[in-house]
Amino acid sequence: MSSENLGNYRLIDRLGAGGMGEVWRAEDTRLQRLVAIKILSERIANDPEWKARFLREARTIAQLNHPNIATIYSIEQESDKLFIAMELVEGESLATVMSRGALPPAEAVKIFKQVAEALAEAHDKGIV
Repeated sequence: MSSENLGNYRLIDRLGAGGMGEVWRAEDTRLQRLVAIKILSERIANDPEWKARFLREARTIAQLNHPNIATIYSIEQESDKLFIAMELVEGESLATVMSRGALPPAEAVKIFKQVAEALAEAHDKGIV
């Protein structure tokens, strides 16, 4: 893929897609660091309800400060594209890890502990 710019970000490669949009690995050209960019899907970008949900998600996550929760850097709009710039967390998805078979108990406990700590942080901030 040839790189594409979105504001001050240079999109490098698509990491995934979901119901609300796509997530890209990108370079913040101002700060010269890698970030993740979550772009609201064009098919729902003009729907006020979906746009509000997207913004609410970003604002909610931005309240959290925890090593097991990606940090939100900004909410931005470039032309008709609304997006969130956030911390890029490198690694494999849990689905990829699990596709190789059952985890050793110690590894499963380590992952469960990290998830539980992140959820506890969210709950402490009133996020359920």
